[in-house]
Amino acid sequence: MKVGILGGGQLGQMLADAASKLSVETLVLDPKPDAVAGRITRLITADWVDPAALDQLAACDVVTYEFENVPAAAVERLSAVAPVHPSPEALACSGDRIVEKDLFRELGIETAPFVAVDAREDLDRGVEKIGLPAILKTRRFGYDGKGQALLRDATDVDAAWEILGGQALILEGFVPFDREVSVLAARGRDGEMRYWPATENVHVDGILHISRAPAPEVSDALLASAVAGLEAVMARLDYVGVLVVEFFQLGDRLVANEMACRVHNSGHWTIEGASASQFENHMRSVVGLSLAPTETAGFAAMINLVGEIPTLSPLEEKSNIHLHVYGKSSAPGRKLGHVTVVADSREALEERIREVLEVVGDRAAAST
Repeated sequence: MKVGILGGGQLGQMLADAASKLSVETLVLDPKPDAVAGRITRLITADWVDPAALDQLAACDVVTYEFENVPAAAVERLSAVAPVHPSPEALACSGDRIVEKDLFRELGIETAPFVAVDAREDLDRGVEKIGLPAILKTRRFGYDGKGQALLRDATDVDAAWEILGGQALILEGFVPFDREVSVLAARGRDGEMRYWPATENVHVDGILHISRAPAPEVSDALLASAVAGLEAVMARLDYVGVLVVEFFQLGDRLVANEMACRVHNSGHWTIEGASASQFENHMRSVVGLSLAPTETAGFAAMINLVGEIPTLSPLEEKSNIHLHVYGKSSAPGRKLGHVTVVADSREALEERIREVLEVVGDRAAAST
C-alpha cells in the first residue's frame, strides 16, 4: 500500500512516520526542496500543479493532504484517477469560510453571525447588521491569525479594509468566549468513527501555544453535542480521515469557529497521550484499515516551539516529557517543534508544563 501526501511540512512528516509504522509506503509532493517530510520519506519537489509530479502521486493507491490550501486544480486532476481522502468536496468546504459556515448552519451547528464581503459597501452593511466588535477575515488562506483584523470600533473599519480589501472576505461577529476547545475525530471508509477527548487550546498572537487534554470541566452533554456536530459533518461529506472542529465555549454552549479537514496542531498530544494518535488513525482511515482505539490513560499537554528552538537538553532525560523537533529553519512565527507532556493527574500535568515553560519560555507571559 502506498499513500501520496500533498504537503511536506511537519504534518506530512508525522503522517509519513505514522504510515511507516503501519508498513505503509508514502510519497510526498511539495514545492519546497527543504520540506521536512523529505527527511523520512521520498519527496517530489515540484509545483503543486506540475502534471508529471501529479501523475507520480496519482500512481499511489490513495492520496491525502496535510493542509487546506492545495490548489483545487491539483486535487481535481488527482481525484479523476485516484482516490483522494478526505474528499475534494471536504477540502473545498474547509478552504472557504463562507462555504464552511453555511454547512455548519445547514447541519444545525451554531456559529457566530457572518456576512460575505466582496466590496466596501458590503463591509459597511455587514457592520451595520452584525455590529461591533467584529472580525474581518479572508475567506481563504488564513491560518495562525493571518489574514484577519479585529474591528473594535468604527475607526478600525477603514484600516482593516486598506489591509484586506480587494479579495473575498467574511465579516464575523465577535464571540466573547470563555475558552477555545477543539474536538478531533476520525472516520474510516466503512463509516467507523473514533474521537479523542475535547482539547482546551490557548493561543498567543493567533498561534497555538498550549493544548491540554482532556479539557477540564467539559460535561458529557457538551462533548456529546460537539461529537454529534462532527458526525453530522462527516456523514454529509462522506468523510474519510481525521476532522477537527474548533469551538468557542460560552458557558454550556459551543459555537463552531472553523474546521480542518486534516490532522491538526491541537491534536499533536495524541502521539504520546492517547492509545492511537491522530496521525495513525488518519492513515488507517485513508488506506481502509480498522481504526485504533483513542482512549487516554491520563492527562496530556502540548507546548508549541515557535520562532526558534531553545536549548532543550534540560528536558531530554525527563520522564513523560517528549521532544519533537521538525528540522525547519528558524523564522518569526514559524512552528519549529513541540513538546508533549503526560501525567497521571491534572496537578502533575500542570507541574510538568511549568517545567517545560521554564526551559522553552512562556509566550503567553511574554506577550502580556
